[in-house]
Amino acid sequence: MALINRVVRLFKADFHAVLDRVEEPGMLLRQAIREMQDDLAADEQRQRVLQYELRHLQQSATGLQESQKNIDSELDICFAANKEDFARKLVRRKLELEQRLQGINQQQQKVQQQLNDMQAQIAKKNQQLEAMQQKAGFLLDTAEPAVSEFDAFAGNESGVQDVDVEVAFLKEQQRRSS
Repeated sequence: MALINRVVRLFKADFHAVLDRVEEPGMLLRQAIREMQDDLAADEQRQRVLQYELRHLQQSATGLQESQKNIDSELDICFAANKEDFARKLVRRKLELEQRLQGINQQQQKVQQQLNDMQAQIAKKNQQLEAMQQKAGFLLDTAEPAVSEFDAFAGNESGVQDVDVEVAFLKEQQRRSS
């Protein structure tokens, strides 16, 4: 039994070593960064949804408060006219509005807490992503071959323009022909 366990362990170790050689660390690092960016984008979308929901709840609360003010003014009129039956109906509506307003306020608190948690999570993920990108930039820059001085001057970054090349070419051609 011990022999079988040792053979299995040996095969697992060899298999993991082969996988380690096959995987390209740079590609895996870039993929991890892409996944972090996608996750961050999803969290930011969820944050926007929560912000929209909070604004919607605030608008609903404002509307209910306006309705309460209207009911208060109507109650004043009913009591001034001694219409108790109308006043009772308005008091019922006012109590219903107060209950709805309490429910909306509780929802606002929940959504605000979720929004605060989401903002903290996004900030944390942003820091992790920036750290990962800095590490990846350092690791990937050191893993790639360095650019030689000749390669740097061979590109268009040098100050030599096509006109300068043509003029120098004509001078060289003229000097060699004479």
